[in-house]
Amino acid sequence: MKRPDTDDYRQVFLDDTPLIDTRAPVEFQRGAFEYAVNLPLMTDDERHQVGTRYKEAGQDAAIALGRELVGPEAQEARTQSWLDFARAHPRGYLYCFRGGLRSRITQGWMAEAGLEYPYIKGGYKAMRRYLLAQTERLGGSLPLVLVSGRTGTGKTMLLNRIQRSLDLEGLANHRGSSFGPMAEPQPTPINFENRLAVRLLKVTRNDETSPLFVEGEGRLVGKLTVPDPLWENMQRSPTLVLETGLEERVELGLADYVVDLLARIQKRVPGEAGFEEFADRHRQSLFRIRKRLGLEQYREALAMLEEALAAHRDHAVLEGYRPFIRLLLVRYYDPMYDYQLSRRQGEVLARGDAGELADWLRRRGVGLAE
Repeated sequence: MKRPDTDDYRQVFLDDTPLIDTRAPVEFQRGAFEYAVNLPLMTDDERHQVGTRYKEAGQDAAIALGRELVGPEAQEARTQSWLDFARAHPRGYLYCFRGGLRSRITQGWMAEAGLEYPYIKGGYKAMRRYLLAQTERLGGSLPLVLVSGRTGTGKTMLLNRIQRSLDLEGLANHRGSSFGPMAEPQPTPINFENRLAVRLLKVTRNDETSPLFVEGEGRLVGKLTVPDPLWENMQRSPTLVLETGLEERVELGLADYVVDLLARIQKRVPGEAGFEEFADRHRQSLFRIRKRLGLEQYREALAMLEEALAAHRDHAVLEGYRPFIRLLLVRYYDPMYDYQLSRRQGEVLARGDAGELADWLRRRGVGLAE
């Protein structure tokens, strides 16, 4: 039995529905959805030529040119890729930009090959518009509680234990500070917004009234911007302040920004080349904050970093990073955080270490992963 085409965008995203994106690669790279695979009807060049013909001579002429560009062999190969996907994902859908001609052509070629496959009505444009509307609605109106604290206190670890939480750093693939870039690149702004909206849909699917816990980020998470409705909501929301001793923060920094980061980079770039990329990242991050540190402290920190990198590279000794991390926490991150906290509008609900805040959350019926 043929499944109908759909415009139930909410269910598509809640179900992590597999999707065939038939748009050209350049469109897909600008923005897409997490469970979509780009199996284009036309290449970038073919799309450009057909688009130009459409503007000059209309739809019929554009279709004729498309038929000429995509010959029988290309049609067969592209159709086969769609059929393979559809058989592997029988509950999926296909889409193009507006749910128009490209979707219908793709459907038609698949049907000629013996397989009916539904498409998303309105295509990518309608799904994208839907997600932006959900960010506007949910991000701007949900009750929020910020999980705040100085750099290195373990905010993300606490946040990820809370079932109703929104990890902006995870969605943005960035730890949110000058030293925050991860081994993998950040998503495009459109993909970040799409991921954020889908997360909001999922975490509130059965409850849009209980508080949602969000880390107290700055407006920028790396190169990405927190959408206006959510950011404005965050500015007036109450806060939990996570307090952790300095030496524990140093150890957390060592684990996150040295051990974990190097392992991630060397998974992609093995050996000495991976270590050099890791070292250059830290040099560049330190250089970016030199003005706020001041020249004297910058030189002191750079000397510490170079000594730590040499001991790490030559002797696999990590001890040298500790004074470097401690300097950055005390002289750079802590003063900046204290200033930002003093400017927050929302009340502070509770302060304490991770255990104390977990107890506070349990007493209020907040679900935690143990």
